[in-house]
Amino acid sequence: MRASRFFVSTLKEAPSDAEIVSHKLMLRAGMIRRLGSGIYNYMPMGLRVIRKVENIVRQEMDRAGAIELLMPLVQPAELWQETGRWDKMGPELLRLQDRHGRDFALQPTSEEVVTDIARSEIRSYRQLPVNFYHIQTKFRDERRPRFGLMRGREFTMKDAYSFDRNVEGLERSYQLMVDAYNRIFTRFGLKFRAVAADNGAIGGSGSQEFHVIADTGEDALVYCPTSDYAANIEAAEALAPAAPRAAAVKPLSKAPTPGKERCADVATLLGLPLTQTVKSIVLSVERDEGAREIWLLLLRGDHELNEVKAGKLPGIGPFRFASDAEIVEHFGCKPGYLGPIATAKPVTIVADRSVAAMSDFVCGANEEGFHYTGANWGRDLPEPMVADIRNVVAGDPSPDGKGVLEIQRGIEVGHVFQLGTRYSEDMKATYLDEKGQPQLMQMGCYGIGITRILGAAIEQNYDERGIIWPASIAPFEVVLCPMGYDRSASVKEATDALYESLQAAGVDVVLDDRGERPGAMFADWELIGVPHRVVIGERGLKDGMLEYQGRRDEAATTVPRDGMQAFLQAKLAA
Repeated sequence: MRASRFFVSTLKEAPSDAEIVSHKLMLRAGMIRRLGSGIYNYMPMGLRVIRKVENIVRQEMDRAGAIELLMPLVQPAELWQETGRWDKMGPELLRLQDRHGRDFALQPTSEEVVTDIARSEIRSYRQLPVNFYHIQTKFRDERRPRFGLMRGREFTMKDAYSFDRNVEGLERSYQLMVDAYNRIFTRFGLKFRAVAADNGAIGGSGSQEFHVIADTGEDALVYCPTSDYAANIEAAEALAPAAPRAAAVKPLSKAPTPGKERCADVATLLGLPLTQTVKSIVLSVERDEGAREIWLLLLRGDHELNEVKAGKLPGIGPFRFASDAEIVEHFGCKPGYLGPIATAKPVTIVADRSVAAMSDFVCGANEEGFHYTGANWGRDLPEPMVADIRNVVAGDPSPDGKGVLEIQRGIEVGHVFQLGTRYSEDMKATYLDEKGQPQLMQMGCYGIGITRILGAAIEQNYDERGIIWPASIAPFEVVLCPMGYDRSASVKEATDALYESLQAAGVDVVLDDRGERPGAMFADWELIGVPHRVVIGERGLKDGMLEYQGRRDEAATTVPRDGMQAFLQAKLAA
Protein backbone atom coordinates (compact mmCIF):
# COMPACT_ATOMS: atom_id res chain seq x y z
CA MET A 1 0.00 0.00 0.00
CA ARG A 2 1.27 3.48 -0.90
CA ALA A 3 0.25 6.11 1.62
CA SER A 4 -0.56 8.58 -1.17
CA ARG A 5 -3.27 6.18 -2.36
CA PHE A 6 -4.58 5.42 1.13
CA PHE A 7 -6.35 7.69 3.63
CA VAL A 8 -4.15 8.86 6.50
CA SER A 9 -6.07 11.32 8.69
CA THR A 10 -4.20 11.90 11.95
CA LEU A 11 -5.00 14.64 14.45
CA LYS A 12 -2.64 16.56 16.74
CA GLU A 13 -5.21 16.61 19.55
CA ALA A 14 -8.13 14.37 20.46
CA PRO A 15 -11.65 15.86 20.72
CA SER A 16 -12.52 17.05 24.22
CA ASP A 17 -15.15 14.34 24.74
CA ALA A 18 -12.60 11.51 24.40
CA GLU A 19 -12.22 10.04 27.89
CA ILE A 20 -9.69 7.22 27.94
CA VAL A 21 -6.39 6.52 26.21
CA SER A 22 -7.73 4.12 23.57
CA HIS A 23 -10.57 6.50 22.64
CA LYS A 24 -8.17 9.45 22.29
CA LEU A 25 -5.57 7.53 20.31
CA MET A 26 -8.03 5.91 17.91
CA LEU A 27 -9.47 9.32 17.11
CA ARG A 28 -6.03 10.93 16.75
CA ALA A 29 -4.74 8.04 14.61
CA GLY A 30 -7.70 8.38 12.24
CA MET A 31 -9.10 4.92 13.01
CA ILE A 32 -12.60 5.99 14.03
CA ARG A 33 -14.80 9.05 13.74
CA ARG A 34 -17.87 9.69 15.89
CA LEU A 35 -21.20 9.72 14.07
CA GLY A 36 -23.55 9.79 17.07
CA SER A 37 -23.66 8.83 20.72
CA GLY A 38 -21.90 5.46 20.96
CA ILE A 39 -21.86 5.07 17.16
CA TYR A 40 -18.67 5.35 15.09
CA ASN A 41 -17.49 5.25 11.50
CA TYR A 42 -14.62 2.79 11.15
CA MET A 43 -12.14 4.66 8.98
CA PRO A 44 -9.84 2.81 6.55
CA MET A 45 -6.97 2.58 9.06
CA GLY A 46 -9.18 1.18 11.80
CA LEU A 47 -10.99 -1.17 9.43
CA ARG A 48 -7.68 -2.80 8.51
CA VAL A 49 -7.21 -3.71 12.18
CA ILE A 50 -10.77 -5.02 12.44
CA ARG A 51 -10.29 -7.24 9.38
CA LYS A 52 -7.10 -8.72 10.84
CA VAL A 53 -8.88 -9.45 14.11
CA GLU A 54 -11.73 -11.08 12.19
CA ASN A 55 -9.33 -13.20 10.12
CA ILE A 56 -7.63 -14.66 13.19
CA VAL A 57 -11.00 -15.37 14.79
CA ARG A 58 -12.30 -17.06 11.62
CA GLN A 59 -9.21 -19.22 11.24
CA GLU A 60 -9.38 -20.50 14.80
CA MET A 61 -13.15 -20.98 14.79
CA ASP A 62 -12.89 -22.98 11.57
CA ARG A 63 -9.99 -24.96 13.04
CA ALA A 64 -12.20 -25.82 16.04
CA GLY A 65 -14.91 -27.18 13.72
CA ALA A 66 -17.37 -24.28 13.91
CA ILE A 67 -19.39 -23.42 10.79
CA GLU A 68 -19.91 -19.83 9.70
CA LEU A 69 -23.30 -18.44 8.72
CA LEU A 70 -24.84 -14.99 8.97
CA MET A 71 -27.93 -14.09 10.97
CA PRO A 72 -29.92 -10.86 10.51
CA LEU A 73 -29.40 -7.68 12.45
CA VAL A 74 -33.19 -7.18 12.64
CA GLN A 75 -35.01 -9.95 14.51
CA PRO A 76 -38.76 -10.63 14.94
CA ALA A 77 -40.17 -9.97 18.40
CA GLU A 78 -41.96 -13.34 18.40
CA LEU A 79 -38.71 -15.23 18.93
CA TRP A 80 -37.73 -13.03 21.89
CA GLN A 81 -41.21 -13.42 23.34
CA GLU A 82 -40.84 -17.21 23.27
CA THR A 83 -37.91 -17.00 25.68
CA GLY A 84 -39.37 -14.15 27.75
CA ARG A 85 -36.47 -11.85 26.97
CA TRP A 86 -38.60 -9.35 25.03
CA ASP A 87 -39.76 -8.01 28.39
CA LYS A 88 -36.78 -8.98 30.57
CA MET A 89 -34.05 -7.33 28.48
CA GLY A 90 -35.11 -3.82 29.40
CA PRO A 91 -34.27 -0.64 27.48
CA GLU A 92 -30.92 -2.00 26.22
CA LEU A 93 -32.95 -3.97 23.64
CA LEU A 94 -33.80 -1.48 20.90
CA ARG A 95 -37.32 -2.21 19.71
CA LEU A 96 -38.84 -0.98 16.45
CA GLN A 97 -41.83 -1.56 14.21
CA ASP A 98 -42.13 -2.01 10.48
CA ARG A 99 -44.73 -0.30 8.28
CA HIS A 100 -47.28 -2.98 9.24
CA GLY A 101 -46.90 -2.35 12.97
CA ARG A 102 -45.05 -5.62 13.61
CA ASP A 103 -42.47 -5.59 16.41
CA PHE A 104 -38.77 -6.22 15.81
CA ALA A 105 -35.51 -5.84 17.71
CA LEU A 106 -32.04 -4.75 16.66
CA GLN A 107 -30.08 -7.77 17.81
CA PRO A 108 -27.80 -7.44 20.83
CA THR A 109 -27.16 -11.20 20.55
CA SER A 110 -28.60 -14.16 18.61
CA GLU A 111 -29.58 -17.00 20.94
CA GLU A 112 -33.21 -16.94 19.81
CA VAL A 113 -32.46 -16.81 16.09
CA VAL A 114 -29.86 -19.57 16.13
CA THR A 115 -32.14 -21.78 18.26
CA ASP A 116 -34.88 -21.25 15.68
CA ILE A 117 -32.43 -22.40 12.98
CA ALA A 118 -31.54 -25.50 15.01
CA ARG A 119 -35.14 -26.53 15.69
CA SER A 120 -36.00 -26.08 12.01
CA GLU A 121 -32.95 -27.82 10.52
CA ILE A 122 -31.81 -30.45 13.02
CA ARG A 123 -33.92 -33.59 13.24
CA SER A 124 -31.64 -36.46 14.23
CA TYR A 125 -28.86 -37.18 16.72
CA ARG A 126 -26.72 -37.94 13.65
CA GLN A 127 -26.60 -34.18 12.89
CA LEU A 128 -25.08 -33.40 16.29
CA PRO A 129 -22.83 -31.91 17.51
CA VAL A 130 -22.81 -28.73 15.47
CA ASN A 131 -21.47 -25.25 16.18
CA PHE A 132 -22.67 -22.23 14.18
CA TYR A 133 -20.96 -18.84 14.34
CA HIS A 134 -21.17 -15.46 12.65
CA ILE A 135 -19.46 -12.07 12.81
CA GLN A 136 -22.18 -9.46 12.80
CA THR A 137 -23.14 -5.96 13.90
CA LYS A 138 -24.80 -5.76 17.32
CA PHE A 139 -26.73 -2.93 18.95
CA ARG A 140 -27.28 -2.37 22.65
CA ASP A 141 -28.92 0.87 23.68
CA GLU A 142 -26.50 1.71 26.48
CA ARG A 143 -27.81 4.30 28.91
CA ARG A 144 -24.48 6.13 28.91
CA PRO A 145 -22.22 5.19 26.00
CA ARG A 146 -18.61 6.10 26.74
CA PHE A 147 -14.97 5.20 26.20
CA GLY A 148 -15.21 5.01 22.40
CA LEU A 149 -15.39 1.42 21.18
CA MET A 150 -15.13 0.06 24.72
CA ARG A 151 -18.74 0.83 25.57
CA GLY A 152 -20.47 1.88 22.39
CA ARG A 153 -24.01 1.16 21.29
CA GLU A 154 -23.20 -0.32 17.88
CA PHE A 155 -20.34 -2.80 17.69
CA THR A 156 -19.16 -5.96 15.95
CA MET A 157 -19.16 -9.30 17.73
CA LYS A 158 -18.35 -12.88 16.88
CA ASP A 159 -20.96 -15.09 18.51
CA ALA A 160 -21.01 -18.87 18.22
CA TYR A 161 -23.57 -21.40 19.41
CA SER A 162 -23.01 -25.12 19.91
CA PHE A 163 -25.73 -27.80 19.92
CA ASP A 164 -25.13 -31.20 21.52
CA ARG A 165 -27.01 -34.35 22.43
CA ASN A 166 -26.17 -34.33 26.14
CA VAL A 167 -24.27 -32.57 28.91
CA GLU A 168 -21.10 -34.53 28.22
CA GLY A 169 -21.19 -33.39 24.60
CA LEU A 170 -21.77 -29.80 25.68
CA GLU A 171 -18.76 -29.95 27.96
CA ARG A 172 -16.60 -31.19 25.06
CA SER A 173 -17.86 -28.41 22.77
CA TYR A 174 -17.30 -25.86 25.52
CA GLN A 175 -13.70 -26.99 26.02
CA LEU A 176 -13.06 -26.81 22.27
CA MET A 177 -14.11 -23.17 22.39
CA VAL A 178 -12.04 -22.43 25.48
CA ASP A 179 -9.00 -23.87 23.70
CA ALA A 180 -9.82 -21.89 20.54
CA TYR A 181 -10.14 -18.67 22.54
CA ASN A 182 -6.77 -19.25 24.18
CA ARG A 183 -5.23 -19.61 20.72
CA ILE A 184 -7.06 -16.53 19.42
CA PHE A 185 -5.91 -14.19 22.17
CA THR A 186 -2.40 -15.61 22.05
CA ARG A 187 -2.27 -14.88 18.32
CA PHE A 188 -3.50 -11.35 18.97
CA GLY A 189 -0.29 -10.85 20.95
CA LEU A 190 -2.14 -9.67 24.05
CA LYS A 191 -1.62 -10.43 27.73
CA PHE A 192 -4.89 -12.00 28.84
CA ARG A 193 -6.46 -14.11 31.55
CA ALA A 194 -9.44 -16.48 31.50
CA VAL A 195 -11.54 -16.26 34.66
CA ALA A 196 -14.62 -17.92 36.09
CA ALA A 197 -17.63 -15.63 35.68
CA ASP A 198 -21.29 -15.07 36.45
CA ASN A 199 -23.71 -15.95 33.65
CA GLY A 200 -25.81 -12.83 34.14
CA ALA A 201 -28.94 -12.23 32.06
CA ILE A 202 -27.97 -14.72 29.36
CA GLY A 203 -28.68 -17.66 31.70
CA GLY A 204 -27.23 -21.16 31.82
CA SER A 205 -24.64 -22.70 34.09
CA GLY A 206 -20.85 -22.40 34.00
CA SER A 207 -19.05 -19.64 32.15
CA GLN A 208 -15.64 -18.06 31.70
CA GLU A 209 -14.63 -14.56 30.70
CA PHE A 210 -11.50 -13.67 28.77
CA HIS A 211 -9.90 -10.41 29.86
CA VAL A 212 -7.09 -8.34 28.40
CA ILE A 213 -4.96 -7.23 31.34
CA ALA A 214 -4.90 -3.42 31.62
CA ASP A 215 -4.73 -0.99 34.54
CA THR A 216 -7.65 0.94 33.02
CA GLY A 217 -9.91 -2.12 32.89
CA GLU A 218 -13.43 -1.83 34.31
CA ASP A 219 -13.40 -5.35 35.75
CA ALA A 220 -11.53 -6.56 38.83
CA LEU A 221 -9.97 -9.97 38.24
CA VAL A 222 -9.20 -12.18 41.19
CA TYR A 223 -6.47 -14.81 40.93
CA CYS A 224 -4.17 -16.95 43.03
CA PRO A 225 -0.49 -16.63 41.99
CA THR A 226 0.30 -20.10 43.38
CA SER A 227 -2.54 -21.99 41.66
CA ASP A 228 -4.76 -21.91 38.57
CA TYR A 229 -7.68 -20.20 40.36
CA ALA A 230 -9.00 -17.09 38.59
CA ALA A 231 -12.42 -15.42 38.60
CA ASN A 232 -14.17 -12.15 37.94
CA ILE A 233 -14.72 -10.44 41.28
CA GLU A 234 -18.49 -10.87 40.73
CA ALA A 235 -18.04 -14.66 40.84
CA ALA A 236 -15.12 -15.03 43.27
CA GLU A 237 -16.13 -16.82 46.47
CA ALA A 238 -15.24 -15.23 49.81
CA LEU A 239 -14.64 -18.09 52.23
CA ALA A 240 -15.95 -18.03 55.78
CA PRO A 241 -13.31 -17.24 58.44
CA ALA A 242 -11.42 -20.38 59.43
CA ALA A 243 -11.51 -19.60 63.15
CA PRO A 244 -14.79 -20.18 65.05
CA ARG A 245 -16.71 -17.23 66.46
CA ALA A 246 -15.24 -16.00 69.71
CA ALA A 247 -17.38 -15.98 72.86
CA ALA A 248 -19.14 -12.76 73.87
CA VAL A 249 -17.12 -10.72 76.36
CA LYS A 250 -18.57 -7.20 76.32
CA PRO A 251 -22.09 -6.17 77.32
CA LEU A 252 -24.42 -4.61 74.77
CA SER A 253 -24.13 -0.85 75.20
CA LYS A 254 -25.52 2.16 73.34
CA ALA A 255 -22.75 4.66 72.53
CA PRO A 256 -23.30 8.24 71.38
CA THR A 257 -21.88 8.78 67.86
CA PRO A 258 -23.24 12.21 66.81
CA GLY A 259 -22.67 12.99 63.14
CA LYS A 260 -20.80 9.73 62.54
CA GLU A 261 -22.63 7.91 59.75
CA ARG A 262 -19.72 6.03 58.17
CA CYS A 263 -18.21 2.92 59.72
CA ALA A 264 -14.71 4.39 59.42
CA ASP A 265 -15.74 7.52 61.37
CA VAL A 266 -17.51 5.46 64.05
CA ALA A 267 -14.46 3.22 64.47
CA THR A 268 -12.16 6.25 64.84
CA LEU A 269 -14.47 7.86 67.41
CA LEU A 270 -14.71 4.69 69.48
CA GLY A 271 -11.03 3.81 69.14
CA LEU A 272 -11.82 0.43 67.56
CA PRO A 273 -10.59 -1.24 64.36
CA LEU A 274 -12.81 -0.87 61.31
CA THR A 275 -13.00 -4.67 61.16
CA GLN A 276 -15.02 -4.60 64.40
CA THR A 277 -17.84 -2.60 62.79
CA VAL A 278 -20.83 -3.80 60.76
CA LYS A 279 -22.41 -1.80 57.93
CA SER A 280 -26.06 -2.07 56.97
CA ILE A 281 -27.34 -2.12 53.39
CA VAL A 282 -31.10 -2.01 52.86
CA LEU A 283 -32.77 -3.50 49.80
CA SER A 284 -36.34 -3.20 48.61
CA VAL A 285 -37.49 -6.47 47.03
CA GLU A 286 -40.33 -6.73 44.50
CA ARG A 287 -43.17 -9.12 45.22
CA ASP A 288 -46.38 -9.97 43.38
CA GLU A 289 -48.87 -7.22 42.55
CA GLY A 290 -46.50 -4.40 43.47
CA ALA A 291 -45.91 -5.49 47.07
CA ARG A 292 -42.45 -4.89 48.49
CA GLU A 293 -40.33 -6.52 51.19
CA ILE A 294 -37.35 -4.99 52.99
CA TRP A 295 -34.09 -6.91 53.38
CA LEU A 296 -31.17 -5.87 55.58
CA LEU A 297 -27.76 -7.07 54.39
CA LEU A 298 -24.89 -6.90 56.88
CA LEU A 299 -21.24 -6.54 55.90
CA ARG A 300 -18.06 -5.97 57.87
CA GLY A 301 -17.15 -2.29 57.87
CA ASP A 302 -14.17 -2.73 55.55
CA HIS A 303 -16.00 -4.91 53.00
CA GLU A 304 -18.15 -4.04 49.96
CA LEU A 305 -21.43 -5.58 48.78
CA ASN A 306 -21.33 -7.87 45.74
CA GLU A 307 -24.65 -7.14 44.03
CA VAL A 308 -24.44 -10.22 41.80
CA LYS A 309 -24.14 -12.48 44.83
CA ALA A 310 -26.93 -10.59 46.58
CA GLY A 311 -29.18 -11.15 43.56
CA LYS A 312 -28.75 -14.92 43.99
CA LEU A 313 -29.91 -15.07 47.61
CA PRO A 314 -32.71 -17.63 48.01
CA GLY A 315 -36.07 -15.94 47.67
CA ILE A 316 -34.80 -12.43 47.10
CA GLY A 317 -36.12 -11.78 43.57
CA PRO A 318 -35.69 -8.44 41.77
CA PHE A 319 -34.41 -5.71 44.11
CA ARG A 320 -33.27 -2.12 44.32
CA PHE A 321 -31.66 -0.10 47.08
CA ALA A 322 -34.35 1.12 49.48
CA SER A 323 -35.47 4.74 49.47
CA ASP A 324 -34.99 7.01 52.49
CA ALA A 325 -38.74 6.85 53.13
CA GLU A 326 -38.71 3.03 53.16
CA ILE A 327 -35.71 3.04 55.50
CA VAL A 328 -37.32 5.43 57.98
CA GLU A 329 -40.55 3.38 57.90
CA HIS A 330 -38.80 0.08 58.73
CA PHE A 331 -35.94 1.24 60.96
CA GLY A 332 -37.29 4.37 62.59
CA CYS A 333 -34.32 6.54 61.64
CA LYS A 334 -32.40 7.86 58.68
CA PRO A 335 -29.49 6.00 57.00
CA GLY A 336 -26.15 6.08 58.79
CA TYR A 337 -27.35 4.60 62.08
CA LEU A 338 -29.08 1.43 60.93
CA GLY A 339 -28.63 -2.00 62.48
CA PRO A 340 -30.27 -5.40 63.00
CA ILE A 341 -31.34 -4.86 66.64
CA ALA A 342 -34.92 -3.72 67.32
CA THR A 343 -36.04 -2.59 63.88
CA ALA A 344 -39.29 -0.63 63.72
CA LYS A 345 -40.84 -3.24 61.39
CA PRO A 346 -39.82 -6.82 60.59
CA VAL A 347 -37.12 -7.14 57.93
CA THR A 348 -35.28 -10.11 56.43
CA ILE A 349 -31.72 -10.10 57.76
CA VAL A 350 -28.79 -11.66 55.88
CA ALA A 351 -25.29 -11.58 57.35
CA ASP A 352 -22.17 -12.06 55.29
CA ARG A 353 -20.04 -15.01 56.36
CA SER A 354 -17.51 -12.68 57.95
CA VAL A 355 -20.21 -10.87 59.97
CA ALA A 356 -21.72 -14.16 61.15
CA ALA A 357 -18.32 -15.01 62.65
CA MET A 358 -18.02 -11.71 64.56
CA SER A 359 -18.57 -11.13 68.27
CA ASP A 360 -18.70 -7.93 70.33
CA PHE A 361 -19.26 -5.96 67.13
CA VAL A 362 -20.43 -2.39 66.54
CA CYS A 363 -23.65 -1.70 64.61
CA GLY A 364 -26.21 1.05 64.22
CA ALA A 365 -28.75 1.44 67.02
CA ASN A 366 -31.62 2.55 64.74
CA GLU A 367 -31.51 5.89 66.52
CA GLU A 368 -29.87 8.97 65.06
CA GLY A 369 -26.54 9.74 66.73
CA PHE A 370 -26.12 6.28 68.36
CA HIS A 371 -24.47 2.93 67.70
CA TYR A 372 -24.41 -0.28 69.71
CA THR A 373 -21.13 -1.73 70.92
CA GLY A 374 -20.69 -5.26 72.22
CA ALA A 375 -23.40 -6.73 69.95
CA ASN A 376 -23.46 -10.53 69.74
CA TRP A 377 -25.40 -13.15 67.80
CA GLY A 378 -27.60 -15.43 69.85
CA ARG A 379 -27.51 -13.19 72.91
CA ASP A 380 -28.63 -9.80 71.54
CA LEU A 381 -30.30 -10.86 68.32
CA PRO A 382 -31.23 -14.14 66.61
CA GLU A 383 -28.76 -16.07 64.50
CA PRO A 384 -29.09 -14.70 60.96
CA MET A 385 -29.38 -16.17 57.51
CA VAL A 386 -25.73 -16.46 56.42
CA ALA A 387 -24.43 -16.09 52.85
CA ASP A 388 -21.41 -14.99 50.85
CA ILE A 389 -22.47 -11.49 49.75
CA ARG A 390 -19.22 -9.52 49.67
CA ASN A 391 -16.43 -8.79 47.23
CA VAL A 392 -13.22 -10.60 47.98
CA VAL A 393 -10.16 -8.48 48.81
CA ALA A 394 -6.47 -9.04 48.18
CA GLY A 395 -5.06 -11.36 50.82
CA ASP A 396 -8.24 -13.44 51.23
CA PRO A 397 -7.63 -17.20 51.10
CA SER A 398 -8.06 -18.73 47.65
CA PRO A 399 -11.21 -20.88 47.36
CA ASP A 400 -9.06 -23.76 46.11
CA GLY A 401 -7.03 -23.72 49.33
CA LYS A 402 -3.73 -23.20 47.51
CA GLY A 403 -2.71 -19.70 48.54
CA VAL A 404 -4.07 -16.18 48.89
CA LEU A 405 -5.81 -13.98 46.36
CA GLU A 406 -4.51 -11.02 44.41
CA ILE A 407 -6.50 -8.58 42.24
CA GLN A 408 -5.70 -6.96 38.90
CA ARG A 409 -7.75 -4.97 36.38
CA GLY A 410 -8.97 -6.38 33.08
CA ILE A 411 -11.08 -5.54 30.03
CA GLU A 412 -13.59 -8.21 29.07
CA VAL A 413 -13.20 -9.16 25.42
CA GLY A 414 -14.69 -12.66 25.33
CA HIS A 415 -17.19 -14.80 27.22
CA VAL A 416 -18.11 -18.48 26.91
CA PHE A 417 -21.26 -20.01 28.45
CA GLN A 418 -22.71 -23.43 29.01
CA LEU A 419 -26.34 -22.58 28.36
CA GLY A 420 -27.73 -26.10 28.75
CA THR A 421 -31.43 -26.15 27.84
CA ARG A 422 -32.16 -22.53 28.79
CA TYR A 423 -33.24 -21.66 25.21
CA SER A 424 -33.96 -25.07 23.68
CA GLU A 425 -36.60 -25.73 26.34
CA ASP A 426 -38.39 -22.41 25.83
CA MET A 427 -38.28 -22.77 22.05
CA LYS A 428 -38.84 -26.54 21.92
CA ALA A 429 -35.60 -27.26 20.05
CA THR A 430 -35.43 -31.03 20.10
CA TYR A 431 -33.83 -33.87 18.14
CA LEU A 432 -34.70 -37.56 17.89
CA ASP A 433 -32.31 -39.85 19.76
CA GLU A 434 -31.29 -43.42 18.80
CA LYS A 435 -34.64 -44.71 20.06
CA GLY A 436 -36.63 -42.16 18.10
CA GLN A 437 -37.50 -40.18 21.25
CA PRO A 438 -37.39 -36.36 21.25
CA GLN A 439 -34.67 -34.83 23.45
CA LEU A 440 -33.80 -31.21 24.17
CA MET A 441 -30.56 -29.98 22.63
CA GLN A 442 -27.80 -28.87 25.00
CA MET A 443 -26.49 -25.45 24.01
CA GLY A 444 -23.33 -23.41 24.47
CA CYS A 445 -22.71 -19.77 23.61
CA TYR A 446 -19.36 -18.15 22.82
CA GLY A 447 -18.75 -14.45 22.14
CA ILE A 448 -15.79 -12.21 21.26
CA GLY A 449 -16.06 -8.42 21.00
CA ILE A 450 -14.33 -7.84 17.66
CA THR A 451 -14.30 -4.04 17.74
CA ARG A 452 -13.74 -4.00 21.51
CA ILE A 453 -10.44 -5.81 20.89
CA LEU A 454 -9.08 -2.61 19.33
CA GLY A 455 -9.69 -0.55 22.45
CA ALA A 456 -8.42 -3.28 24.77
CA ALA A 457 -5.25 -3.81 22.75
CA ILE A 458 -4.47 -0.08 22.85
CA GLU A 459 -5.16 0.21 26.59
CA GLN A 460 -2.49 -2.48 27.07
CA ASN A 461 -0.05 -1.21 24.40
CA TYR A 462 0.69 2.52 24.12
CA ASP A 463 3.19 5.18 25.12
CA GLU A 464 3.47 8.98 24.99
CA ARG A 465 3.91 8.82 21.19
CA GLY A 466 0.82 6.77 20.43
CA ILE A 467 -0.38 3.21 19.83
CA ILE A 468 1.91 0.15 19.85
CA TRP A 469 0.05 -2.56 17.92
CA PRO A 470 1.04 -6.22 18.16
CA ALA A 471 2.21 -7.12 14.65
CA SER A 472 -0.59 -9.65 14.10
CA ILE A 473 -3.35 -7.02 14.24
CA ALA A 474 -1.50 -3.83 13.26
CA PRO A 475 -2.98 -1.92 10.30
CA PHE A 476 0.38 -2.47 8.59
CA GLU A 477 3.30 -4.60 9.74
CA VAL A 478 6.05 -2.42 8.29
CA VAL A 479 6.26 1.21 7.21
CA LEU A 480 8.93 2.46 4.80
CA CYS A 481 9.90 6.08 5.43
CA PRO A 482 12.07 7.42 2.59
CA MET A 483 13.95 10.71 3.07
CA GLY A 484 13.31 12.78 -0.05
CA TYR A 485 11.46 10.13 -2.04
CA ASP A 486 10.37 12.74 -4.58
CA ARG A 487 13.81 14.38 -4.79
CA SER A 488 16.39 11.58 -4.77
CA ALA A 489 16.57 8.96 -7.50
CA SER A 490 18.71 6.64 -5.34
CA VAL A 491 16.27 6.84 -2.41
CA LYS A 492 13.29 6.21 -4.71
CA GLU A 493 15.00 3.25 -6.39
CA ALA A 494 16.04 1.62 -3.09
CA THR A 495 12.63 2.24 -1.49
CA ASP A 496 10.66 0.86 -4.43
CA ALA A 497 12.88 -2.22 -4.62
CA LEU A 498 12.44 -3.02 -0.92
CA TYR A 499 8.72 -2.28 -1.08
CA GLU A 500 8.18 -4.64 -4.01
CA SER A 501 10.26 -7.45 -2.51
CA LEU A 502 8.42 -7.21 0.82
CA GLN A 503 5.08 -7.26 -0.96
CA ALA A 504 6.14 -10.31 -2.96
CA ALA A 505 7.09 -12.03 0.30
CA GLY A 506 3.60 -11.41 1.73
CA VAL A 507 4.61 -8.68 4.19
CA ASP A 508 1.87 -6.11 4.87
CA VAL A 509 3.92 -3.00 4.12
CA VAL A 510 3.03 0.66 3.58
CA LEU A 511 5.31 3.08 1.75
CA ASP A 512 4.96 6.69 2.85
CA ASP A 513 5.34 8.55 -0.45
CA ARG A 514 3.37 11.62 0.64
CA GLY A 515 6.42 13.91 0.68
CA GLU A 516 5.99 14.78 4.37
CA ARG A 517 8.87 16.17 6.45
CA PRO A 518 10.70 13.41 8.41
CA GLY A 519 9.45 14.60 11.80
CA ALA A 520 5.80 14.72 10.72
CA MET A 521 6.11 11.39 8.89
CA PHE A 522 7.65 9.62 11.91
CA ALA A 523 5.08 11.15 14.26
CA ASP A 524 2.18 9.89 12.11
CA TRP A 525 3.37 6.28 12.03
CA GLU A 526 4.33 6.24 15.70
CA LEU A 527 0.86 7.54 16.53
CA ILE A 528 -0.77 4.94 14.25
CA GLY A 529 1.39 2.29 15.88
CA VAL A 530 2.99 0.36 13.00
CA PRO A 531 5.37 -2.03 14.78
CA HIS A 532 8.35 -1.91 12.36
CA ARG A 533 9.83 1.14 10.62
CA VAL A 534 12.56 1.33 7.96
CA VAL A 535 14.15 4.67 7.05
CA ILE A 536 15.84 5.00 3.66
CA GLY A 537 18.15 7.99 3.17
CA GLU A 538 20.94 9.03 0.84
CA ARG A 539 23.53 9.11 3.60
CA GLY A 540 22.89 5.55 4.67
CA LEU A 541 22.66 4.28 1.10
CA LYS A 542 26.16 5.54 0.37
CA ASP A 543 27.37 3.04 2.99
CA GLY A 544 24.91 0.35 1.86
CA MET A 545 22.88 0.69 5.07
CA LEU A 546 19.25 1.26 6.02
CA GLU A 547 17.85 2.25 9.40
CA TYR A 548 15.44 0.04 11.36
CA GLN A 549 13.49 0.90 14.51
CA GLY A 550 10.87 -1.19 16.26
CA ARG A 551 7.97 0.71 17.74
CA ARG A 552 9.10 -0.15 21.27
CA ASP A 553 12.80 0.51 20.58
CA GLU A 554 14.49 3.53 22.14
CA ALA A 555 16.94 3.93 19.24
CA ALA A 556 17.37 2.92 15.62
CA THR A 557 19.61 0.11 14.35
CA THR A 558 21.54 0.16 11.08
CA VAL A 559 21.04 -2.89 8.88
CA PRO A 560 22.75 -3.71 5.55
CA ARG A 561 20.49 -2.86 2.66
CA ASP A 562 20.81 -6.34 1.15
CA GLY A 563 19.88 -7.97 4.46
CA MET A 564 16.92 -5.80 5.44
CA GLN A 565 14.19 -8.07 4.05
CA ALA A 566 15.52 -11.12 5.87
CA PHE A 567 15.97 -9.00 9.00
CA LEU A 568 12.33 -7.84 8.89
CA GLN A 569 10.98 -11.30 8.19
CA ALA A 570 12.90 -12.63 11.20
CA LYS A 571 11.41 -9.85 13.34
CA LEU A 572 7.90 -10.66 12.11
CA ALA A 573 8.37 -14.39 12.68
CA ALA A 574 9.48 -13.73 16.24
